[in-house]
This record gives sequence, structure tokens and C-alpha cells, in this order.
Amino acid sequence: MSQIIHRSLRTTPAVAVSAQGAYITDASGQRYLDACGGAAVSCLGHAHPDVLAAMHRQIDRLAYAHTSFFTSDTVEQLAEQLVRTAPGSLNYAYFVSGGSEAVETALKLARQYFVEIGQPDRTLFIARKQSYHGNTLGALAVGGNEWRRRQFAPLLMDVVRVSACNEYRDREAGESQQQYTERLLGELEAAILDAGRKKLSVLSPKRWLAQPPAQCRLRRVICKAFVGCVINTAFCISPMR
Repeated sequence: MSQIIHRSLRTTPAVAVSAQGAYITDASGQRYLDACGGAAVSCLGHAHPDVLAAMHRQIDRLAYAHTSFFTSDTVEQLAEQLVRTAPGSLNYAYFVSGGSEAVETALKLARQYFVEIGQPDRTLFIARKQSYHGNTLGALAVGGNEWRRRQFAPLLMDVVRVSACNEYRDREAGESQQQYTERLLGELEAAILDAGRKKLSVLSPKRWLAQPPAQCRLRRVICKAFVGCVINTAFCISPMR
């Protein structure tokens, strides 16, 4: 009997023993085409020789050093590469162990910024309905998937919600893409005004808008702060004034 709390309590998953390329083999010898690639973030396949060689080189040199006391050439090089390709004024990187922790940290960074500059009343977040940002309490709070949130609702902070950006399902008959985009922008702007600009901390978007021109308008007219989330990556951009 397994002592692990698995994703499903009704069944015990197959025991994976090896993997190569796009295939995983279980303890009975059954091979599976790994079409999920993990939680949508593993795109390099299994046992790629270049990846294994890089892992071995790092382990042979240094497996772990606590970040309270040390940095390393490898992590510094990664931060430099990320910053070099990042948009706008994203000049620093903060590394964590997963997507939920990344979102949680970004929310806390936004909160701490406003406390530090003497605006502690900025406590509200705006997020999309039906979004998913992770399974820790902060990430779950800004997430909009109700069946994931329902049993934990008493523990979650209040979040202002606006419609999901889902043109396929939500664009109305006779409504152009531009009109649909403008409608979502109007809803977002109304939510900001209703919440009170001085109370708003950041937006947690998960693909807010349908068209680049609308993005420009949002950034220029409505706000200059948001926490971006791709589950495995979160980032915090310049705060609201």
C-alpha cells in the first residue's frame, strides 16, 4: 500500500521506472507515450544526452548552496539571460521552486512595495474569472476556478474579478473582435474605478486582452502594474502611481 497522498484517492498510479525520449516505462514493462510532458512545462523529453550532461556537470561541481548565504555562477548566468530577454524594465530575477510559489512571491512583492513607499492601503488584486494561478492560498485566491476554490473560500483573501478573455466562447453574435476587446477593457476599467484606484495593488492577468492595440491602451490609460502568470513563471512589473 502506498503511503503517498496521490492526486486521486481512488486509484494508485502506475509505478514509473524509466524514461527515454517521449516514452515512460512502468514496473510491468508497459510503455506510455508521455503526451502530457509533466504539468505542461516539460518540453525537452526524457534522458536527452545534452540535458543529462549539463546536469552532471553541475552536480559534479555544486549540488546545493543556501541562497541566504551564497550565489553561484550558474544562477547568475541564468538571471542575466532572463533579464536580457525580458520586456520593459524587468531588470532582476528571483528564483523559486515552482509556479505557485512564483505567483505567491510576486503578490507579496507587490504588497511589500506599497508598504515600503507608504501606501499600505493598496491591498486589492484584480484577476480573471476561470483563471488558474497555482494551488497555494495566495495563488488560489487570485485564481478564478470556483470548484478549486470552493472548499477553501473562508481562508482566501477577497479579489476583484472580471471576465475571462475567451473570444471563442464569449464574443457575442454580431460583435467584432475590436468591439469584444473594447467591452473587456471597459469592464476592467469599471472594476478599477469601482474598487478605487488608491486601493488597487496589482492586476493578475493571465492573458488579459485579445489585441495588441488594446494592451497599449490598457498600459497607457488604466494602469502600470500587474503580476503576470504562466503558472511556471510569474513576474511583477512597475507599480501603479
